Amino acid sequence: MKVRGPFCIRHAAADTFAMVVFCFISGMIIEIFVSGMTFEQSLASRTLSIPVNIAIAWPYGIFRDFVLRQGARFSASGRIKNLSDLIAYVLFQSPVYAGILLVVGASSEQIMTAVASNAVVSCGMGVVYGYFLDMCRKWFKVPGYYSQV
Repeated sequence: MKVRGPFCIRHAAADTFAMVVFCFISGMIIEIFVSGMTFEQSLASRTLSIPVNIAIAWPYGIFRDFVLRQGARFSASGRIKNLSDLIAYVLFQSPVYAGILLVVGASSEQIMTAVASNAVVSCGMGVVYGYFLDMCRKWFKVPGYYSQV
């Protein structure tokens, strides 16, 4: 998972592609089938989320790699990797989500309820996203990464 140099365009591109695609599809599924939004409402929501996902994709990838390295210090097992992915996703995404809700005017109680609910859903999504991100990094041939996946 080591990246050569402070910035690798393939790394940033893979992380951005993965975040935008994954969040667009998973968000739309949740909004339509769980939240009861119409296709048009969800499409508008997902379109508005793209700039946020672009902005947070590479920082999230760096944070996730850090959390995975910390987990690997305890064990190299798949369970620890999955747990690390879950922890990284929830720890990173929860404050971002809370910030978005704060900006749109949600109350403190609404923010706490929504973030807690989202954290539960994110537990499963974090692991799935971790596998998808690994696959994208392999497709993009991220230096120092794709040979290890």
